[in-house]
Amino acid sequence: MKKLLLLSLLSLAACELPPRQASTTTALNTVSDSTALGADEEYVMVTTAVTMPMYINHDQAAFKRWGAKHGVNVSVLGPAEWDVPAQINIIEEVIGTRPSGLLINGTDPAIGPVIDKAVAAGIPTVVYDSDIPNSKRHAFLGTDWYEIGQMQGREMVRLLGGKGKIAYLGIFGLNSMETGFRGLLDVIKDYPGIEVVGKFDDRSNVEEAARITSNLLSAHPDLAGLCGFDSNSGPGIGLAVKEAGRVGKVKVTTVDWEPEHLQLVREGVIQMLAGQKRELFTWYGAQFLYDMVHQTNRLSAHDAQAGITNVPTSVNTGLLRITQANVNEFIHR
Repeated sequence: MKKLLLLSLLSLAACELPPRQASTTTALNTVSDSTALGADEEYVMVTTAVTMPMYINHDQAAFKRWGAKHGVNVSVLGPAEWDVPAQINIIEEVIGTRPSGLLINGTDPAIGPVIDKAVAAGIPTVVYDSDIPNSKRHAFLGTDWYEIGQMQGREMVRLLGGKGKIAYLGIFGLNSMETGFRGLLDVIKDYPGIEVVGKFDDRSNVEEAARITSNLLSAHPDLAGLCGFDSNSGPGIGLAVKEAGRVGKVKVTTVDWEPEHLQLVREGVIQMLAGQKRELFTWYGAQFLYDMVHQTNRLSAHDAQAGITNVPTSVNTGLLRITQANVNEFIHR
């Protein structure tokens, strides 16, 4: 059985709640304030790689703050590693427990059918981060990955003056990342002086990203730029660039803004971060669920029967552009 981690978070004081009846693969550690308004409501987030610092520091922290503000139970479920089948199994189990709302990380198109199952069961269901357009989710909040690719492409063109060899790293096969790759290439294709020497799968692993970068720097001593598309691309690229003594000579753009990314920007190893506003994914995603449950903005006599979703169906939360000029604002936030 996969090692699963549940972080269950709530508002004020804490006391034990009984475990979910249908949960057989998850350990529960739910805390709640039974006297709080809405304490009988539970909103559940299901993701993968639940221990990933980026998820903990941004997604889960915002979800916790939202639950505390509203005085409702919130839970975070998911496998410790990136494991989409395990995420699907957990969603299946959660559906049986009839939570007030489901907030699901859109990790892979394969989760579409189980999202549809949750919607068919009458559970308000919001997808965040990457959309699952083949599903019947009620709403989506997240980043336009094509914009992430374009943002990196435009920055690389500016940094290189429109000429030089570049390569890019990320996870192959993910809709979000493949869309980001396309955005990058659509910008670069207008600059014939820029040569793309390759696309590489670092499997979101720092050591793999560093190994790939080291090999690229050896094979292409004139490599001028590197773009990263997953949270571990940047730290891996930065490690190899520093070890090769190429800081500042090889321009680097990448995604995300964890402490190690910000430090690399401050050191001049990374020139730009394309940061996602992840706190907005889960704060407003949870708020959408709450508004659906409480029919905050009723649009008909009975929205569900009328087939109406009374929250925005798709929200682009936008991007952060982080450079040496503003990095301290994020380090000291």
